[in-house]
Amino acid sequence: MDFPVVDIQSFAMSFGPKEVIKDLSFNVNQGEVFGLLGANGAGKTTTIRTLLSLLEPTSGTLSVNGKRYSPAMAATVGYLPEQRGLYRNEPVLDTMVYLAVMHGLSRDEATKRSKAYLERVGIADKAHERLSSLSNGQQQKVQLGATIVHEPSLMILDEPTEALDPVNRSLLMDIIQEQRAKGATVMLVTHRMEEVEQLCDRIVLLKDGHRALYGTVDEVKNQFGATVIALAYSGQLPINERLYGITKQLPHYAELAWQKGVAVDEIFKFLANSPDLHVTAFDVRRPTLNEIFLSLYK
Repeated sequence: MDFPVVDIQSFAMSFGPKEVIKDLSFNVNQGEVFGLLGANGAGKTTTIRTLLSLLEPTSGTLSVNGKRYSPAMAATVGYLPEQRGLYRNEPVLDTMVYLAVMHGLSRDEATKRSKAYLERVGIADKAHERLSSLSNGQQQKVQLGATIVHEPSLMILDEPTEALDPVNRSLLMDIIQEQRAKGATVMLVTHRMEEVEQLCDRIVLLKDGHRALYGTVDEVKNQFGATVIALAYSGQLPINERLYGITKQLPHYAELAWQKGVAVDEIFKFLANSPDLHVTAFDVRRPTLNEIFLSLYK
């Protein structure tokens, strides 16, 4: 393929006088899991809706497989919206089969795949119940099933693990990995940074409609630049502004940012020789994505 699966260039979007997206560019490559990240209101869902031609951009270009998205491409794309769009008064299996047929499967194949999926996620016994009778987590499983049952080459998942407990969240992450292993490209919209660390090859982080950070997880951490000393201790943590600043402090845990030009060894020696402090763990690490996210949005 000579072009990215998703390509967004110089995208801007305004609603009346309010500019929501400002000169946004990024791409998603074949076979990767790509994270589209940002706080509520950062422009994530607007970007997805415009990519899928549900909205028209104010300026810029957005393409899927080299073309502006159209309904004729539905068989190759699976979209899980943030807000559920299922038929709440219809049976689970009937809904999944109907949507799979709309995406190009025969009724027999749609039924076979839908039943297999419901078995996989542990709700096969709900196949003939109305969607409205299911819990929020069970409905989310059905929504994801309707998104992937036709095995699209591009999956766009907007908060796919919302309303799920940790066990089912892990199950759905496994399913996403399974689809990726089959060759699917996954575009993941989420604010759960631990999922991003586990799943994503590359990410773009939006803030106020701008691209704040972009690249692989490692590249983004390098772009952010800061490194953290994670300290487990008992006793009294001394203040020494010449050596470090305390960025986070709990009764027996602290995170330190050392001052420019100060060696880590110097901080360690100072803390080790502090009479009222007993250090039980001293770890130098890069910040997590969650720490980067919180820092950008403070």
